[in-house]
Amino acid sequence: MQNRISSFPPLIDIQSEILILGSIPGVKSLEMQQYYAHPQNKFWKIIFELFGEDFTEDYTKRMETLKKHHIALWDVIDSCERKGSLDSEIRNEEANQIAELLEEYPNVKVIFCNGGKSYKNLQKALGKDYKLPIILLPSTSPLHTVSYEKKLEDWVIILEFLE
Repeated sequence: MQNRISSFPPLIDIQSEILILGSIPGVKSLEMQQYYAHPQNKFWKIIFELFGEDFTEDYTKRMETLKKHHIALWDVIDSCERKGSLDSEIRNEEANQIAELLEEYPNVKVIFCNGGKSYKNLQKALGKDYKLPIILLPSTSPLHTVSYEKKLEDWVIILEFLE
């Protein structure tokens, strides 16, 4: 098994109302030090389409777009051992302090999990009856072979939580 990998710091501020959680960054994201950096990952395409924004490759502008729409990003796993980018290869994981983050940022009113691994881990960490809604969304990873159209259709629920 390879060396331990670690997640990025949370992207969050006091205006954040939605928290989107992945599992832990993939190889390309770690290499580029950017959330969802793999060119085939549909996360950014979905976010920009949801909000009717012009798509950009500029990471700073991507972060500004999330902030503008009160969306925070983080991962449920703080560190783990993993070969490649598959969630199924994750071993010896340590959880991020999600409950503490939510206490520090009380404006967050819903949590969306980008894929099954983040959802399962979050339920383990917070319990099934946590005070905020926790909603599972299909993974934006290219390894999750659901069509882009279906992913976008499911991700539209985010808009219901923004006013």
